[in-house]
Amino acid sequence: MTTFEPKSLRSYSQDDVQQILQLAIARQADDKDTEFSYEQILEIAAELEISPESLKLAERDWLVQQGQVQQRKAFDAYRIRRFQKRLGNYAIFNGFFILLNLITGGGISWSLYILLFCGLPVGLDVWNTFQMKGEEYEMAFQKWNRKHEIKKTISTVLNKWFKALQA
Repeated sequence: MTTFEPKSLRSYSQDDVQQILQLAIARQADDKDTEFSYEQILEIAAELEISPESLKLAERDWLVQQGQVQQRKAFDAYRIRRFQKRLGNYAIFNGFFILLNLITGGGISWSLYILLFCGLPVGLDVWNTFQMKGEEYEMAFQKWNRKHEIKKTISTVLNKWFKALQA
């Protein structure tokens, strides 16, 4: 599109409109350093001829997406904490054998074999922990999520049961 076209001849696809408006909203938010209220979102939607029902459905979908993002962040933090624990165990275990080798033999000889042998699982754990995409990651996330949901359900049931016993 050239700059001298009349405004009436301009047309944009839905994706183009979304991108342009997203950039404009981001620029306005950066300029004012403010957040939008729900009323402002309703006004914007009304100007774009978006029904309040569609806006509510979009907001509900957005909230679901945000919940999923938060779950993935919690899963990633869990994986990193688990890796850090394993790395600490590896360091303590191998530090003990290296120290034992230094004390008994005056050097590091046989403890290097243990260090290398134990290092292989740690290397694989690094690969699995920091690989944040792919089918294996998705399967691990689903497994963790199911376990997390089961724990939450059991906790809720037990809390209700204990409250009923106390009443």
